[in-house]
Amino acid sequence: MSDENDGAEKTEDPTQKKLDDALERGDVAKSQEVNTWFVIAGAALVLATFSGSVGQGLENPLRNLIANSWMIRTDGVGLLALARDLEYILIVALGVPFLLLAIAAIGGNVIQHRFVWSAETLKPKFSKISPLAGAKRIFGKQAAANFAKGLFKVTALGVVMAIVLWPDRFLLDALVRSDPSAMLGTTMTLTRQLLVAVVAMLALVAIADYVFQYRQWFERQKMSLQEMKEEFKQSEGDPHVKGRIRQLRQARMRKRMMAAVPKASVVITNPTHFSVALQYERGMAAPVCVAKGQDAIALKIREVARVHDIPIVENVALARALYATVEIDDEIPVEHYHAVAEIIGYVMGLKRGLSGQRP
Repeated sequence: MSDENDGAEKTEDPTQKKLDDALERGDVAKSQEVNTWFVIAGAALVLATFSGSVGQGLENPLRNLIANSWMIRTDGVGLLALARDLEYILIVALGVPFLLLAIAAIGGNVIQHRFVWSAETLKPKFSKISPLAGAKRIFGKQAAANFAKGLFKVTALGVVMAIVLWPDRFLLDALVRSDPSAMLGTTMTLTRQLLVAVVAMLALVAIADYVFQYRQWFERQKMSLQEMKEEFKQSEGDPHVKGRIRQLRQARMRKRMMAAVPKASVVITNPTHFSVALQYERGMAAPVCVAKGQDAIALKIREVARVHDIPIVENVALARALYATVEIDDEIPVEHYHAVAEIIGYVMGLKRGLSGQRP
């Protein structure tokens, strides 16, 4: 039941990772009608371009072969030689046209998607032999679409052929009684007209079918919210784990920061919100921030400072500015040198005065 619900809830557009994974599996949007169009268009181009040269390339060698047929040896060696000669004649005459047809067939796949090499489709799957899965393929939406498409193609081809041939219907009737040499030219002309009309009609079918196949493929790639969460966990890490790691890091940083507060020379504070602990010793270029915090952490810094007799100086504006501009273990910015120097000088003066009063 959960699987069905997951399938029903696949309303989110697929991520790029989901599309890339589908490509690696060999699951791509592909229309067989596009391949058919490329092959038929290639055949029409070959017929229009190479029909004359192919005819001549076959006519002259075969005419010579028939004229000298009495010289052909009929033993095994002679028949093998004849087969080699015929093979060479066919390759020379038909090699380029067949190469163009092969390129057209490959182009029909390349234009739909980039090159895919996957053994996923070769793996045995129970769904391929499952009667239930087979019934779904036969009576499913895809099968119904294929049936409607085939019916439309047959009807459209009939209509197109009728439209093309109807003006020449009397000529076709006369061809039956015509000389074969005259029949060939007329037949070639009508054939070219038919091919042009068929290629134009199939182009519309191929475009419509590719749009349909792409939409079907895109719908299959859609994801549920749970799948998107799982993918995010795999690619970016579990948010709960990342949050826990962040908490641990912050706890370690606070612990290290509190351990550094006793080394501070002074703690500058806004009594209710901010505390910044600064350390300064002779020879240092500038005071260094060893701890800073806000609210509860600021209160904890002040408590540690009191325990270790670190002077606490209240300066609201300076505490806010230092908290916003200086990071832990960094020197304070130049613009705060004067204000901090006055405070540290005041604190050191207090320390010298206290030490002078001691017996």
